[in-house]
Amino acid sequence: MSEPKLKSVLCSSPAGLHRMAYKEWGDPANTNVLVCVHGVTRVADDFDALARAMSDRYRVVCPDVVGRGRSDRLRDPALYVIPQYVADMVTLIARVTAGDEGVAWFGTSMGGLIGIALASLPDSPVRRMVLNDIGPVLDPVALARIGDYIGQAIRFATFAEGAAYVRMVSTPFGPHSDAQWDKLARDVLVQQPDGQWALHYDLGLAQPFKAMTPAKVAQDEARLWAAYDAIRCPTLLVRGEHSNLLSRATAEEMTRRGPKPALREIAGVGHAPTFLQPEQIAIAREFLTG
Repeated sequence: MSEPKLKSVLCSSPAGLHRMAYKEWGDPANTNVLVCVHGVTRVADDFDALARAMSDRYRVVCPDVVGRGRSDRLRDPALYVIPQYVADMVTLIARVTAGDEGVAWFGTSMGGLIGIALASLPDSPVRRMVLNDIGPVLDPVALARIGDYIGQAIRFATFAEGAAYVRMVSTPFGPHSDAQWDKLARDVLVQQPDGQWALHYDLGLAQPFKAMTPAKVAQDEARLWAAYDAIRCPTLLVRGEHSNLLSRATAEEMTRRGPKPALREIAGVGHAPTFLQPEQIAIAREFLTG
């Protein structure tokens, strides 16, 4: 199957019910399922190239994490946190599997943190995992910067202006063709009723970042390391050579702890590799089909 189906699943939070949209690629009867989860300000469409390449071996499921893209917005923005995302993914996995065979996981940045939390749980459904440019170390300065960035109500008069902005803030993704940059922008820009263009996500995503304190960051980091150390499934760790979110020192420590993943570094890329390029897709395919 060369084109995906757009679906949704009903999830719950302490504030009520919400729908999480997802794209499904491949044979709907295939019991080999790969779940691909994006970064904090991105969407399911980021994985179109990877999903198309993997759909001969897997049924590939790519959600828009709640608050982004086609998914609902939460009534309480304080719930835009990893435990809620994990709960939503458990609901999604229950929808797309029979329950016993488990899933493979590809997580970029935030999607990797969700994967770490989910893979650490007893009886986790995650059987194999790719962590794309993320680890258990949290930088309070970086988190504050993310909160400031995603909390801005930015509008663009034209799509071209919005696309230029997306390209500018996404420079660490590394070299891409003009067509690839255009797609990266179209995936996250939405035209408003007044004709202007805006980014696709709920500005409330910024609230948990702004509520962070150094003590809370340290506590969360300790919990992430504990979760990481509990993971036992085969894991591949990917790092952008110039990543400012996953240091080489942290990546090397990760290879000695927890699932002791193999480490692949992508030259000329920061945070985070997009896996649009054939050579990057080949890295994921080799691991996920091995």
